[in-house]
Amino acid sequence: MRIIAVVNQKGGCGKTTVSINLASALAEAGQSVLLVDMDPQSHCAVGLAVPEEQIEQSIYDVLISRSRNEPVKLTEILWQISDGLELAPASLDLSAFEQQMTGIADRECCLKEALNEVKDSYDYAIIDCPPAVGLLTFTALRAATDVLVPVETGYFALHGLSKQLETLSILCKRSNQQVDVRVLASMYDIRTKMAREVLAELRNHFGDKMFKTVVSFNTKIKEASSFGQPIGEYDPASKGRKDFSALAEEVLGTQAKQQRHEFVNSLADQLESISATADELLEAAKPSVRPFEEPATEPSESPRQTDELAPTAMPAAEHRTETHPEPQAPEAAEISTPEERAAAKLADYYGVSQINDAVVFVTLYPRAQNVQIAGDFNNWKPEEAPMQKVGDSGVWQTQMRLPAGRYRYRLVVDGQWQQDPYNELTELNPFGGFNSVLEIK
Repeated sequence: MRIIAVVNQKGGCGKTTVSINLASALAEAGQSVLLVDMDPQSHCAVGLAVPEEQIEQSIYDVLISRSRNEPVKLTEILWQISDGLELAPASLDLSAFEQQMTGIADRECCLKEALNEVKDSYDYAIIDCPPAVGLLTFTALRAATDVLVPVETGYFALHGLSKQLETLSILCKRSNQQVDVRVLASMYDIRTKMAREVLAELRNHFGDKMFKTVVSFNTKIKEASSFGQPIGEYDPASKGRKDFSALAEEVLGTQAKQQRHEFVNSLADQLESISATADELLEAAKPSVRPFEEPATEPSESPRQTDELAPTAMPAAEHRTETHPEPQAPEAAEISTPEERAAAKLADYYGVSQINDAVVFVTLYPRAQNVQIAGDFNNWKPEEAPMQKVGDSGVWQTQMRLPAGRYRYRLVVDGQWQQDPYNELTELNPFGGFNSVLEIK
């Protein structure tokens, strides 16, 4: 059985949401899953519509009973949520657990022992840890084979991540387990500049210690929790469900990789390395105004913006039948020339900007093989305006010189037509989608 502890001492980062929906997604993928709530607030039960007044015994009773020589089996407290998913609920009594276990030998091993008794009954156990550092969190870590650290993509969350990893490193020096520690970007809002920058920095610094999947901010997930359902049950077609399905697939893929390779690093070694990286990341993510950049203002949320976060593809043929004024052919310009050195600095942020007599386009598509620009300035022919990839960062950029005027354009990412996600200025096109708009003065 693989045991994943979802840990972050910062509240509001989506630990319980990740725990519930990852467990549900793994169950949907055919795995047998046990969800263990170690948070005294008992939010897993609330998020899965388990009536609090009907919970007679909780994980607290299982853990405390071992010190009293009156063992309560884990199977006696479980609630079946769906096929393949069961819940070991928490209760407010857990808040007194540390006090009541004072002086008990090997007290941090009680959860590990309880899970060992059911290890043949489940493929996965997901542990939702409390937003605090203490015996409950350490007990979960001692039982875990994996640690998942969800991180909200904001500046203060980065600060919390640095502190969290530092604390975990100290705690885990007491154990010498072979544990995989990975960071998950959660509550990601593509509309905010800070979120985009933080996500890029996370990917750059943590590399393979970070999940490729990103859990985006999604109101449907919050609605699902309020109705006591996982997102896959509440709205199977939602973006949130797709995110957690992708995360479950990545977790399953990681397990297959682990079965082929032996881990040689202890949890403490990994955490020390990641914690040092987090300190560097925190310093790099401090807000600042870069050259050529106006002070950032966050875009306001609107129904249209929310709907267009994942724009649909538009066939190239439809674009080319559209009537446009005679285009002004853009001049090609070398980004790497000394004259354009300043423009290269714009790879740190995304969107479209006018610098002197050049228009600079910068976007982020880490998995894309080819990114092009099609607009009325090149007769909607994307092959005439390819973007160049900047190293392995996933950043794409290009620049062109255009006369003053108003232009419409779309990005073509691996053949798929879509509006520029980093340009707020759009207008409806004849095909029911949105073109991005560029105004040059």
